[in-house]
Amino acid sequence: MTERQYLLARERMLKRIAKTRDTARSGLPHWASAADGTWTYTPDGDWTGGAFVGELWLAHLADPRQFPIEDARAALSRMLPRAERLTAFKGFGFYHAGALGSILFEDENAREVALTAARSLRDMFDPHLGLIPLGRDAEEASAVGASESSIDSLQATGLLYWAAEELSDARMEEVANAHMRRVLEIHVRQDNSVIQSSTLDPHTGKVLRTHTHKGYSDISTWGRAQGWAMLYTAHAAMVRPDEPLWRDYAVRLLDWWIDHVPADLIAFWDFDDPAIPKTSRDTAATAIAAAAALRLASALGPEQGAKYRLFAERTVNQLISKYLTPTTPDDPRPPGMLTGGCFTRKAIVRDIDAAQNVELIFGSYFLFECLAILTDLVPPGWI
Repeated sequence: MTERQYLLARERMLKRIAKTRDTARSGLPHWASAADGTWTYTPDGDWTGGAFVGELWLAHLADPRQFPIEDARAALSRMLPRAERLTAFKGFGFYHAGALGSILFEDENAREVALTAARSLRDMFDPHLGLIPLGRDAEEASAVGASESSIDSLQATGLLYWAAEELSDARMEEVANAHMRRVLEIHVRQDNSVIQSSTLDPHTGKVLRTHTHKGYSDISTWGRAQGWAMLYTAHAAMVRPDEPLWRDYAVRLLDWWIDHVPADLIAFWDFDDPAIPKTSRDTAATAIAAAAALRLASALGPEQGAKYRLFAERTVNQLISKYLTPTTPDDPRPPGMLTGGCFTRKAIVRDIDAAQNVELIFGSYFLFECLAILTDLVPPGWI
């Protein structure tokens, strides 16, 4: 696609962001019906709400008149009760909702909220486990124990690395590195595929069991598990260029994805579902993969990173052409929706997450972030 086509796609997504902003007055969007775009909301954002705040920061950058900065600030305020809750997943929300506002606009309130969440994550580190456990307030707390970990918990690291620099906090840096290393050691298999979850001995940290609780089976590769691993290793490679381990992991994980994703580049919800190709796709995992590839391309530089930049562009092209709703009078759906998202097909799931073939707010965020980079709205390496 040309830059003009990326710009047109970005404009479509801005229309969707504006429509969502105008209807989300008391909560934050979680997922939306692919038929008509109606959102399911959460009052405080759950683990996903920071994605919408992140969209609003980027939207303000793209069109400050249509998206005043107060939009992002108001949406961020709805997330405040989550800042000190004991959940590793808040790293995702407060990086995009808080740290991003500080990075792009030096917004002081966004910075302070993000730092509060980062301090809480730092203090959650368990030296017996060698990592930050999911936490009693994690969205999966009813289904897991106090010594559970998952690849999803890498969501803590982006926020911790940012906060470590902001505060010159050596302990924050140490926790981020230890957590990243331990989570990857446990969850990345020898073939560079990823298993989602683990149960640890609370006294010794010994791995008692690994499993994939949101994927097809305990031993399968759930698409979003691979996606989170790629995203946060690539992010670490970008923000910590002097640590070759993160770069090595990111390359191996991305290469596994490139070798196993379908020819049309849109991932199935689980790479091992025996019903493939007659099963759900997951555009959210696919958008995460594209965002990870752009980060890795930035980390590696123009020559070594060219392969990953091209892969990201090809993936974004497929998402835009096949799953981004158009602006046409005969289509009843709002323009700019990224359809085809799958939370999970697993029967045991929270009611609020029982959604397939929908718009997932975090999938939409990562596609919009990719478009922001591909249209030079933000330089590579900023996000």
